[in-house]
Amino acid sequence: MHEYSIVQALLNQCEEIAEKNSVTKVKKVVTKIGVLSGVEPDLLQTAFDTFKEGTICDGCDFVMNIQKVIIYCNDCKNDSELDELVMACPKCSGLNTNVIDGEDMYLMTLEME
Repeated sequence: MHEYSIVQALLNQCEEIAEKNSVTKVKKVVTKIGVLSGVEPDLLQTAFDTFKEGTICDGCDFVMNIQKVIIYCNDCKNDSELDELVMACPKCSGLNTNVIDGEDMYLMTLEME
């Protein structure tokens, strides 16, 4: 389960940000998780709940915003949000597309005190 290593890196990032801002408690962690990121949200939640204990994030809320895939069509020059994982442009049916969002996981915000 690579979610455990992702959570460990996320908690380390939270610790570093909190230290830089001279805070002692993280109240909320907000992430954006792309559907093509390879991250399983349920497993990530379980891992976060398990490993946050005893850290600066102990007791904080963990929010996951799931990002759908957004593609750019090189043929019709439009961006489209996909409901299905078919990389064809829903506007012109072209296959000359590039993924512009939905492949990564990001730490978006921290609420600290």
